[in-house]
Amino acid sequence: MSDDTHAHGYIESKDKVLARLRRIEGQVRGLQRMVDQDTYCIDILTQVSAAKKALESVALGLLDDHLSHCVADAVREGGAVADDKITEASDAIARLVRS
Repeated sequence: MSDDTHAHGYIESKDKVLARLRRIEGQVRGLQRMVDQDTYCIDILTQVSAAKKALESVALGLLDDHLSHCVADAVREGGAVADDKITEASDAIARLVRS
């Protein structure tokens, strides 16, 4: 469920989010190099863990922005819109917890 009619909560920090994602992309490319260079398994796993933590951090920041802006705005509006946004946020949290 996406809402393209309103500015997204992360819009004010979009450049920071993109910069973090580019750093993570670099980490993943580094992982590929490590495998290509036959790096010790534990060293690769350590870097996988770091990349995963970095992605989780981005996800939590986006979730916080979503709750603070999109969900809060919908709750103020009330009705079905609020119910939909709360369900959407709950589903996103469940996906993050399961990952």
